[in-house]
Amino acid sequence: MTFRFLIPAVAAVVLFSASPASACPFCSPTGTTLTGEVAQADFIIFGSLSNATRDPNDPNSLSKGTTELSIDLVIKPNDLIKGKKSITIPRYVPPDGKNSKHLIFFNIFNGQLDPYRGEAVPADSKLPEYLKGAMEVKQKDIVTRLRYFFDYLEDPDIVVSSDAYSEFGYADYKDVREIGNKLSASTLLKWLKDPNTRGSRFGLYGLLLGHCGKPEDAKAIRALLDDKERSYTSGLDGVVAGYVLLDPKAGWEYLVGLIKDRQKDFPIKYAALKTVRFFWEFRPDIIPHADALAAIKMLMEDADIADMPIEDLRKWKLWDQTPAVLGLATKESHSGTPIIARAILKFAIAASWADPKNTAAIEYVNAARVKDPKRVQFLEEVLKDEQKPPTPPAGSEKKDPPKPNG
Repeated sequence: MTFRFLIPAVAAVVLFSASPASACPFCSPTGTTLTGEVAQADFIIFGSLSNATRDPNDPNSLSKGTTELSIDLVIKPNDLIKGKKSITIPRYVPPDGKNSKHLIFFNIFNGQLDPYRGEAVPADSKLPEYLKGAMEVKQKDIVTRLRYFFDYLEDPDIVVSSDAYSEFGYADYKDVREIGNKLSASTLLKWLKDPNTRGSRFGLYGLLLGHCGKPEDAKAIRALLDDKERSYTSGLDGVVAGYVLLDPKAGWEYLVGLIKDRQKDFPIKYAALKTVRFFWEFRPDIIPHADALAAIKMLMEDADIADMPIEDLRKWKLWDQTPAVLGLATKESHSGTPIIARAILKFAIAASWADPKNTAAIEYVNAARVKDPKRVQFLEEVLKDEQKPPTPPAGSEKKDPPKPNG
């Protein structure tokens, strides 16, 4: 169980502006990890809440008031709480009717306590132990840290397991790949087989198994994928990626089969696309670019998802695919679909900028400009904004932004 205190505007900027983008290809972490917030908090306490009292001047408020916090353990110390056994926090936190403990993060603003984040956990939670260990490995190499968090991925405490998952989610693929070689394939396969494993974890577990498993594990993954009693719609991408890593021939044939089946639901098609992207961007040593491109072109033929692979070709700057992309504009299943038309036009604009000799793209853009000049101008501005470099730090040498080149 988790509750959130109100976060002042200043604290919100500190917390959320620093959150890194997700790097693990098949993970979806959210928010700042606990260890990430340790550095930002002035102090952190684990303990019990009691004597919650509403503000007598505003009894209808859901948060104004006070609550006593008995200190069981100081996770991050501060002179303000040195030697104290309890403190009064300036929030009304009603009892949840359970024998819960709380991990609370504090900042100090103008001498006042600001408990900006609180996690309610079972009284026997491993959260203090987990966080203490996480802080101990914080300065160590990323592989050592990820190995620590692996042991908590299926912890029964949702706060602990979710945080461990986010640590993997924010790690670069190269680090996930390296740690994957050091993990237990039998543990990962057990988690994949367990009907109680959360669907959001399948992608990570499948990917990790692909790095530490053996050929027979590929057969086990295939059996799970073929089991009609199970559903891997969530995380299917990582599970299939793991299958391909362990058995490139059979795994890729399975993926292509998913792509060719136009009756599959959109989430499955999208999972297939994400898997293809993974091998194009990270593992062309396993699946050559030519094979990944062929799969992308098959996905472009499916009107349900065509705009996404077209966008991939643009981002990968594959301007030699201009005939294939522009040909979709007159395809009966695709024409008249605004989102596909937009993706085709963005590709054509970028291709015309990148290659002055790409007459097909130039002519397509010119024709679109005659028909709807405002639309073309708008998409040109969108593409220019995408290509703008990040704002340099104050005091650094200013340079002109690069000209559009697709």
